[in-house]
Amino acid sequence: MNKGQSPEPLDFFIWTVEDVGLWLETINLGSYRQIFKENGVNGEYLEGMSMSTTEQILRFIRRCHMKWGDFITLCKELRRIKVACLKGEQKVRRPWWAPACLSTVFLKVAKSNRQSRVVSLKLEP
Repeated sequence: MNKGQSPEPLDFFIWTVEDVGLWLETINLGSYRQIFKENGVNGEYLEGMSMSTTEQILRFIRRCHMKWGDFITLCKELRRIKVACLKGEQKVRRPWWAPACLSTVFLKVAKSNRQSRVVSLKLEP
């Protein structure tokens, strides 16, 4: 990720804390950038929010001092990114973790199966 450049939406589940901060700026929620950083909110955390209980969501809102309207904006923007990924509306590119020698192969497979691009990269031991 280039410093100061908005993160690639396709990769939201592997965003760093800094990437999340840049994204918050682009969706007009930059006032939460520091508190999200202090709480270690990264892309994996945002992805996991869709499976959070009401109690966990309320705890997150309190911890980040979020207004309800801002939380709803956050959720809508996350959903927009997920839907765009599933519909194949995001630009296909080689992920940072794939070797350059596999670029052509990856792009061909990704174009033929758009949904395969939305994956979890969490590795279990």
